[in-house]
Amino acid sequence: MRSSFNKFIASGNVFIWGCAAGVSISLLMVFGLLLLIMINGLGYFWISDIVELTLKDQQRVIGQLAGREIIPRSITPDRPEGKGRLRVKIGNRDISGLDFKWINDDQIVSEAYPTDIVLLERREWGNMYARVKAIYKGETIQAEGNEGGWIALAPLINAANDLHHQIDRIEKIEIGSINADIEKTRLEKRSSKAMENGRIENLNAQIAAAESRYQGKTQELEILRTQFNEYSVLMEDANGREKQIPIGQIIRALRPNEMGLFHKIWIYLTNVWAVLSTEPREANTEGGIFPAIFGTVMMVIIMSLIVVPFGVLAALYLREYARQGIMVRLVRIAVNNLAGVPSIVFGVFGLGFFIYTVGGTLDTLFFPERLPAPTFGTGGILWASLTLALLTVPVVIVSTEEGLAAVPREFREGSLALGATKLETMLKVVIPSALPGILTGLILAMARAAGEVAPLMLTGVVKLAPALPIDSSWPFLHFDRKFMHLGFHIYDVGFQSPNVEAAKPMVYITTLVLITVVVMLNLTAIVLRNHLRKKYAGSVL
Repeated sequence: MRSSFNKFIASGNVFIWGCAAGVSISLLMVFGLLLLIMINGLGYFWISDIVELTLKDQQRVIGQLAGREIIPRSITPDRPEGKGRLRVKIGNRDISGLDFKWINDDQIVSEAYPTDIVLLERREWGNMYARVKAIYKGETIQAEGNEGGWIALAPLINAANDLHHQIDRIEKIEIGSINADIEKTRLEKRSSKAMENGRIENLNAQIAAAESRYQGKTQELEILRTQFNEYSVLMEDANGREKQIPIGQIIRALRPNEMGLFHKIWIYLTNVWAVLSTEPREANTEGGIFPAIFGTVMMVIIMSLIVVPFGVLAALYLREYARQGIMVRLVRIAVNNLAGVPSIVFGVFGLGFFIYTVGGTLDTLFFPERLPAPTFGTGGILWASLTLALLTVPVVIVSTEEGLAAVPREFREGSLALGATKLETMLKVVIPSALPGILTGLILAMARAAGEVAPLMLTGVVKLAPALPIDSSWPFLHFDRKFMHLGFHIYDVGFQSPNVEAAKPMVYITTLVLITVVVMLNLTAIVLRNHLRKKYAGSVL
């Protein structure tokens, strides 16, 4: 018996089964985490029915059911099942001060799902659950009663949303362009070159013309804002409390209890698109995350364009050109140790070197008229990308060296024997054959860079960016601008939000989008790598 046990241990099967069990447990944990994120994230978009609860004290509560649980320490020998309670999203934060409310099961007298309850999605203060009482134009009643008000409400909301889009376009595009022209002309006026050429009067005339256009757009905005706030709706909650809301503050109105399945699916898809394509609101707890998605993808692309040339050149020199000795071994050790440096240290380095030293020097040399306001001497997407390039360049160097080492020696010798120079051999034979290994390093670098947050907090990421790094103004790509990032958005919403309960769904949504962005970027690189492997199938890669 003992002999067979020793043979079983010596065969190594126990270690094989142990490794298989470890891999299986790891995969289950990963898929379980992804499933948890998907359920909590994707469930946020579904419009559930609105319940109306009547309590023993004759109070009524309306809202959407958000969960049920057993009250802690309520399990007793007399009641082994314990006491339950409901978690209801009651909205109406400007009236009750709360988004959610716990209600014990034993306090509920009745539960109903009336079809006339309206869900108002607002630009501020979250959702409202109530009944329509009247529609006003100024002080004049336009429609009265729940049904009459509901019929009149939808076209007014559509008209208000159109006005909101016009106001937003004028503020961000037209007035933004005028302000950019005024600032550009003002800076040119401050430059010594303009004074030498005697262009001050001409520049003053340009500023005056731009300010005149600005005043015209401001007056147009005032007219639109007056129309925007012209109508209002009087809402009444379940307990008779009233609240008058400007229709311009309402994004849309729904009656979930009278909606069919296909209508809810359409609203679900609309909600998904809105989150992916709009800007955040309500301290980032509501609205969309498009600026964060855009900033994350753009930062990873800039980082990739920087890290690949430097990483490949360093690896090419160490493997193909440098004389192998103690110095090269020390460099390799340093590169490997660099991969283990905490990311926040890279952030401090990026702040001190890129922003204060390089950025400050660029401001002094090329943007003296803007000082003391910094241009590149403050955080921006360029410095954040360079910092993450430094963070991930060891991964690219190591992976590229492995790819170069895997290229058969005969490839080099055959190329040189046919009369090619060493540079031609490197460019046309060795590097193309090693491209799958280079792309493997790029995949690992993108995966790490997309999820890093600590260095970005020091080098350019912000809670809410006023503008994207790309727009229609020259030079179109604004590398000096601050940006939003999905990882920092998760931290901000999850830990810095003034309304933690309302922010939880947005944390899961942003996490799911971040994982999806990383997977899509990696899949793109993997598809390209597999294509190159097939193209250079003659190598051992």
